[in-house]
Amino acid sequence: MKVLIIGAEGTLGKAITAELAPRHTIIKASRNSGEKVDVVDIASVKALFGRIGNVDAIVSACGTVHYGPLSDMTPELYDIGLRDKLMGQVNLILAGQAHVNDGGSFTLITGVLTDDPIRYSSSACMVNGAVEAFVRSASIEMPRGLRINAVSPTVLTESMAEYGPYFRGYKSVSAADAALAYSKSVEGAQTGQIYKVL
Repeated sequence: MKVLIIGAEGTLGKAITAELAPRHTIIKASRNSGEKVDVVDIASVKALFGRIGNVDAIVSACGTVHYGPLSDMTPELYDIGLRDKLMGQVNLILAGQAHVNDGGSFTLITGVLTDDPIRYSSSACMVNGAVEAFVRSASIEMPRGLRINAVSPTVLTESMAEYGPYFRGYKSVSAADAALAYSKSVEGAQTGQIYKVL
């Protein structure tokens, strides 16, 4: 298959690439390297497909949200996650559905905070929940046998040095383990699923 990985140069994106590359042709994309794309801008996403043509799967390992105390949050700070992690991934579907071959798939990213929040995570929780609801709803309307799922990992082991103090009591998972869920989505047959990696 020809697989487009958005966020391919991040910790998780590199692990997904390593997992899928032995079996598939990988196209790497991100804001700063590979095929350049800004998922917040749907024109940028459309331009990406204009350059690379059709694919068999689109994988997302990207999305920014703002972490901060609820008392300090503003509409503008919430808008970071709404525009980037939520609508950025929705833009991949809106622009991408015409460029994914019949029977192909989309795999989005959410996270453990949807169900198990920590301090300062109100934006992440809200956005992750919205992405998961979108996946379940979009799955029943996908044309041409297209599938859509999301991967919801807990904190990555590789990120514990930076984020560990916020995730006390959480068992981390390696990026390689989280990447296995992407294989399940890309190479499997299910749709409308949220794959929890805990």
